[in-house]
Amino acid sequence: MSNLHDIEVNAIDGTPKKLGDYAGKVLLVVNVASKCGLTPQYEALEKLYEEKAGEGLEVLGFPCNQFAGQEPGSEADIQDFCTSNYGVRFPMFSKIDVNGESRHPLYSMMIAAQPNAEVLPDSPLKAKLGEHNLLPASDTDVMWNFEKFLIGRDGQVVGRFAPDIAPDHPLLIDAINAQLNR
Repeated sequence: MSNLHDIEVNAIDGTPKKLGDYAGKVLLVVNVASKCGLTPQYEALEKLYEEKAGEGLEVLGFPCNQFAGQEPGSEADIQDFCTSNYGVRFPMFSKIDVNGESRHPLYSMMIAAQPNAEVLPDSPLKAKLGEHNLLPASDTDVMWNFEKFLIGRDGQVVGRFAPDIAPDHPLLIDAINAQLNR
């Protein structure tokens, strides 16, 4: 596979999809969790989606239970939680692994294209994870829930942002706008 558009995924209801269904759009791919300190980012992700969808942005949520078991529910539980608590309307997908031997091909390809995330210099999250021995095994692994990958309209990964770079952080907004305006 040379392009992310070739990758197969399942919508949260189990319907098979390809990322190619979003060809020509700018994608923000986020591994999400319902029981994380960063879970309130759902609100900002939905706001971003509502504001930028008309310009060609799609936010794609991929639940993952690899970080301290913070996404334990079924797909139906996750969908209900996101809709009821945050009004999420952006596309959500079936639970996947983002690290380790069972890493989904989507994440393998995105990490290969963008091995390191932008991290805020004074990142309290990275320090906190380090204090609790929760940093990933490899520097290229996804750090925690709500890490964000930005994919251009052509299906190429153009950015990667640490989990504590919020959806409304200027660094991320500027990168998204640059892709939308291409």
